[in-house]
Formats: sequence, structure tokens, C-alpha cells
Amino acid sequence: MKEKYDSDGDELLPYAIDAETPLEPQELQVLKRQYEREGRRVSVQSKFNYAWGLVKSQNRLENKQGIELLEEIFLEYPERQRECLYYIALGYYKLGNYSEANRYNDVLLSVEPANHQAESLRGLIDKKCRRDGYIGMAIAGGAVATISLLAAALLRSKR
Repeated sequence: MKEKYDSDGDELLPYAIDAETPLEPQELQVLKRQYEREGRRVSVQSKFNYAWGLVKSQNRLENKQGIELLEEIFLEYPERQRECLYYIALGYYKLGNYSEANRYNDVLLSVEPANHQAESLRGLIDKKCRRDGYIGMAIAGGAVATISLLAAALLRSKR
């Protein structure tokens, strides 16, 4: 079996592969055609399938559209809330909105503490938050160093 890796080169857990494996364009097109063909009487399954495909996309606009559809399903169909929570969290994760991703994922984990998909996604979110935190600290440290150098140069020029 071919292993899958995230954008940092780390091997993905089987459940986390959803975050890194978009559908083929023709597969997403099939889902879109079905969704559009049903029009105003679209079935919840067709709407969910299309939203799922959009969330898995590499395109941020498609991710946002998928989240919107999933949020509609979440509000209208209580029996689909579990699935929606996970894919909404995944969508926000892909957009880099880790606080919203955590919020939805935590709700799912509060209802299903042993949900392997949600546990796997939590690990991805935590890893990205740590990585982004380190990058933020490095940027802040670089800014402080630059300001210090500029201040020192300014003081020298005034003497």
C-alpha cells in the first residue's frame, strides 16, 4: 500500500488522509451535476456528497462553499449532524481557521469521544497550530531583532 504524507512530509494516519486527498476533477463534476440536476428539490444525500467533494478540494473557494452547504445540512437534518461536524471541521482546517476547526471537532468529540476521524483531525490541527506558533514566534523574534538593529543604528547616527 502506498503511504500518504501531509504537507510537512509526515506520514498521515488513515483517517487524516481526507485532509490531503482531493477528488479528481471529473469526480467532483459528477457530484456537482447531480446536485444541480436535482435543483430546488435536491436530496440531502446529493447535497452532502457535493459538499464533501468541495471540502476535500484544494481550492479555497470550493472549501468555503462546501462548508456553507454542510452548515445548511447541519441545521436542517439533525440525523446528519455527526458527519457534518467532521467535514465542517475538516473544511476549516483546510482553510487554516484552526480555532473554528477545533470548535466543530471538539463538539463531535464531546458526543463521540472515541471517534477516530475526529481524533486524527485533532492531531493535525494541533500540529499545524504548533508549527504556525513557531513560525509566528520566529517572525516576531525577527521583527524585534530588526527594530533593535534600527534603533542601535539610529542612536549611533545621532552621536
